[in-house]
Amino acid sequence: MKKSILGIKVGMTQIFNEDGLLIPVTVIQAGPCSVVQKKTIENDGYEALKVGFVDTTEKRLNKPEKGQFSKVKVQTKKYLRELKVPDSQNYEIGQDIKVGDMFQNGDRVDISGISKGKGFQGTIKRYGQKGGKETHGSMYHRRVGSMSANTNPARVFKGKKLPGHMGVDKVTIQNLDIVRVDDEKSLLLVKGAVPGPKGGLLLIKETVKVG
Repeated sequence: MKKSILGIKVGMTQIFNEDGLLIPVTVIQAGPCSVVQKKTIENDGYEALKVGFVDTTEKRLNKPEKGQFSKVKVQTKKYLRELKVPDSQNYEIGQDIKVGDMFQNGDRVDISGISKGKGFQGTIKRYGQKGGKETHGSMYHRRVGSMSANTNPARVFKGKKLPGHMGVDKVTIQNLDIVRVDDEKSLLLVKGAVPGPKGGLLLIKETVKVG
């Protein structure tokens, strides 16, 4: 099991380390996450914690979510996710998981989020394909190009790169350095960029890469 916590992307900034070097960082509001339910091997076949993140009002929840919170004395939350964390049996329902409990300065993490939506895009922006001549009268600037289909097989092969919806995909960036952990303010400063827009939900996990 890997250490993990939920977070909200606040934005990017830059800080200076002890040697005076500038480091671009992403600021993440990581936790606190409240334990709503404990999954056990006896009842569920595996160990995990169902946690809630970001306070919200009851009227914004659907019936299953309201039923989940009605069984426990926990403030209603906007997000509900399962986390497989070490020593999950040591946590109690209603207890908060803080960023300082999971990570320290210098740790490396994998961060998953939903990428920004780009709408309907052509193949040049979507896949980085080359465009046609930009001269007047070329009639071929940003078109798709040959479909590679004729009388036989008389169809477009599956997987052909064509215009379409771009973005809003689950993206994971691995092996990011934690530059600073502020447990009091529940802030996590990670070197580099992470997926998604400001305010987007992130899953921060201990990296799977070794070394």
